[in-house]
Amino acid sequence: MRDGHYWIAENKGSLLAFVLFLVMFSFYVSHHPAGLNADVATTAANKGVLLALVAMAQTFVVITAGIDLSVGMVFVLANCLASSIVVGSPLESMVGVAGVLVAGLACGALNGALVIYGRLQPIVATLATGAIYFGLALWLRPVPGGDVNSDLADMLTDQLPGGIPAVLAVLAAVVLLVWIPFRRSLLGRTAYAIGSSEQAAFMSGLPLGRAKFLAYALSGLLASIGGLMLTFLTYSGEASAMIGGTYTLNSIAAVVLGGVSLFGGAGSAIGAIFGALVLRTIGDLLFVFDFDPLWQPLFQGVILLAAVSLGSFRLLRMRNRLDLFG
Repeated sequence: MRDGHYWIAENKGSLLAFVLFLVMFSFYVSHHPAGLNADVATTAANKGVLLALVAMAQTFVVITAGIDLSVGMVFVLANCLASSIVVGSPLESMVGVAGVLVAGLACGALNGALVIYGRLQPIVATLATGAIYFGLALWLRPVPGGDVNSDLADMLTDQLPGGIPAVLAVLAAVVLLVWIPFRRSLLGRTAYAIGSSEQAAFMSGLPLGRAKFLAYALSGLLASIGGLMLTFLTYSGEASAMIGGTYTLNSIAAVVLGGVSLFGGAGSAIGAIFGALVLRTIGDLLFVFDFDPLWQPLFQGVILLAAVSLGSFRLLRMRNRLDLFG
């Protein structure tokens, strides 16, 4: 019984984000002209999964009490790179996919090396590297364009048997193959310990450097998967600073909505996923209710501010990190 209470307390943020998403999405489809069908669900999932992947990327760094301001630019760089090399035969396209993922992993590894060995603050380091990644994206795609293997793109963005959006399978695979093994590993537990108290983690003899490095590297990897999926959806690449900045800021908002503590040491990528889906559903609701496009950013910002404030309210009252699980 106490284990169940602890599990609920530990995952309260994720559960609240899940419930909020269900309520908002139900409200959305009930007022959508077409109702809930496979096409509506696929369109919503395609948009939501992009932010969900970037929010997961942000989660890896946030649990170590850091902030990665480069995730949006890694996302954009991966999009531009994929539109250049994920082309040709199936074998050539798969080599291109591997190249995009390796590039994302390298970007995250560079961030981690600067934070760990360069002893730079995460915000400063990732702000600088984000500018570099955007410069590389602009070099690759000075103007929007490119292409991608259409068969592979259709397979990953269309529907599975039963009308299930294929991108949800991609998201589930990322959770199963990346997040869960990380969460259960020694380095994953160390990352949480760093966020809770880096000094205590050091005194306990935990591998702090390796854990931080892995967290940043996986952050870059997941951001590149998001950029790859964007290429599959748009069949092109675009070096847009606005897109990169928007995804970076929304990823931070999504992790807070999903119950991930900005102080580090608490939260889950699962919660960040539902936080991202909540943000996307807000935009869909504004579209369904035909809000004036000039007022939509203001209204969306007010809703986002209120949601993030509510999500952070418990942190303001917290006197001890153990209160998170009380």
